[in-house]
Amino acid sequence: MERTAHRGPGGPLPLRRRLLAVCTTVALALSGLAALAPAAGAADADLVRNGGFETGLDGWTCTAGAVVTSPVRTGGSALRATPAGSDYAQCSQTLTVRPDSAYTLAGYVRGSYVYLGASGTGTTDVSTWTQSAPDWQRLSTTFRTGPSTTRVTVYTHGWYGTGAYYADDLSLVGPGVDAGQPPAAPTGLTAGTVSSSTVGLSWSPVSGATGYAVYRDGTKVQTAGGTSATVGGLTPSTAYAFQVTATNDAGESAKSATVTATTSAGSGPSTGLPAHALVGYLHASFANGSGYTRMADVPDSWDVIDLAFGEPTSTTSGDIRFTRCPVTECPTVESDADFKAAIKAKQAAGKKVLISIGGQNGQVQLTTAAARDTFVASVSKIIDTYGLDGLDIDFEGHSLSLDAGDTNFKSPTTPVIVNLISALKTLKAKYGSRFVLTMAPETFFVQLGYQYYGTGKWGGQDPRAGAYLPVIYALRDDLTLLHVQDYNSGPIMGLDNQYHSMGGADFHIAMTDMLLTGFPVAGDAGNVFPPLRPDQVAIGMPASVNAGNGYVSPAEADKALDCLTKRTNCGSYATHGTWPGLRGLMTWSVNWDRFAGWEFQRNFDGYFG
Repeated sequence: MERTAHRGPGGPLPLRRRLLAVCTTVALALSGLAALAPAAGAADADLVRNGGFETGLDGWTCTAGAVVTSPVRTGGSALRATPAGSDYAQCSQTLTVRPDSAYTLAGYVRGSYVYLGASGTGTTDVSTWTQSAPDWQRLSTTFRTGPSTTRVTVYTHGWYGTGAYYADDLSLVGPGVDAGQPPAAPTGLTAGTVSSSTVGLSWSPVSGATGYAVYRDGTKVQTAGGTSATVGGLTPSTAYAFQVTATNDAGESAKSATVTATTSAGSGPSTGLPAHALVGYLHASFANGSGYTRMADVPDSWDVIDLAFGEPTSTTSGDIRFTRCPVTECPTVESDADFKAAIKAKQAAGKKVLISIGGQNGQVQLTTAAARDTFVASVSKIIDTYGLDGLDIDFEGHSLSLDAGDTNFKSPTTPVIVNLISALKTLKAKYGSRFVLTMAPETFFVQLGYQYYGTGKWGGQDPRAGAYLPVIYALRDDLTLLHVQDYNSGPIMGLDNQYHSMGGADFHIAMTDMLLTGFPVAGDAGNVFPPLRPDQVAIGMPASVNAGNGYVSPAEADKALDCLTKRTNCGSYATHGTWPGLRGLMTWSVNWDRFAGWEFQRNFDGYFG
């Protein structure tokens, strides 16, 4: 914050200053000068593109921004951005600047706790803010670029838990740089090596290009520094259309001619699941208002039954124990012998029974190699004791988070992430190809990664944001099912760059589309989380209004399935594909569905037959 107050425009100047002003005016007039104050340097210019938002959000990257026609300071438009949850609604623009040069960043804002700043200056990054601006208030700060700095990012944002803010007439004044012209469109694009999940591309070099962008089916999926790239995360036996563009400081070229390629046939792990599966959690270790359900009483509609929960003896021990609900809490609980016999009967009927680790109260942090090894040994003991088919990872709360500086989901360095990946790979190798591995993360740990990943490049973010992504990515070839909990969630931004809230078909469509399309992590087009196969994805929903926030009616559930599997009934959200092979639905829980008269199960059976 500035320590000195701004002088207002009103009120007369003291006599001495008035006389000095008159004398100065006469002197300058006689000398033929045109202005009283020093003008900006001859090469100075306003470098911000569309600083008045008169052409929408052109030139800006915004997490939660929109252009409005009122209130505005000048012109016909201004920015309105609304912080929500952990998102403080930043809008930013990266500009080409001259090294070792002075710049002034300024703009007008309205609202509470509104910030204006610049990062990547090469010297000291700067920001200024206002606590409260009920009307338009000018913010201004200055900086000098470093001796080798050629790019600076300017931004404005609000703050957590505050209302919408407004910005208009943003500018960065200083020495301009002649960026020249964007390069020509690349030529010679060809598809090379093709596998079930990747396509290799190459093209001819373009004069004046400093980089290239690769588009898949019209969407930018990655960048390249040279004239080749391999696009991964593709679905087997699927046709894709590819284009590339060339880039430099002046901008991006037109897209190249399109080349198409079809991935080869592939197959995931043979786990014996039906084409469309119903997954549910069975309250096996505790009692609540839904009542106890015996394993033998679970209807045949349920294809995967997750035993909730195995929990650690302490947060960092890695020692997982599964203790069945005692008769004092669950008077109708069956004996261990009957429980094991019912599991075998389910398996004989083609069902899968898994131990689910974690849950709301079961925080698991494998901080050491010893904890990792204990996890493997204790989970193996549970699986062997009850003859289970596999494992479900339901790590919530603070089980997974990313250390500062751990910014690449493809090569994580955080011990709790690395050790979990190692433990799960060990279990998969021990039990073989038919071992069922599922995960049930919350949206905060997966889809939020589209905007935020860990603490971020400059720190300050929640380290749990996107923390499941490296685990899913490392185990994608071993993963049977990912069923994200599309409930108990705050608003999450979808691939349409709009926020979506739980409670309707739209939320499930947008969240699932992200998993099946892939997305750039933390907005980095060069760091894309690749799509999962449709048979690896189920949609997580509460079974009833009692089960959790975000319940949707059977009609809304059907809309989501129609849109994702048939591309009909989609409403306002446009998906990036059609996935008739979507595996199915997951719910919390079998017990709550029984409590609600089996509504969720009956709707699933009616939809998939």
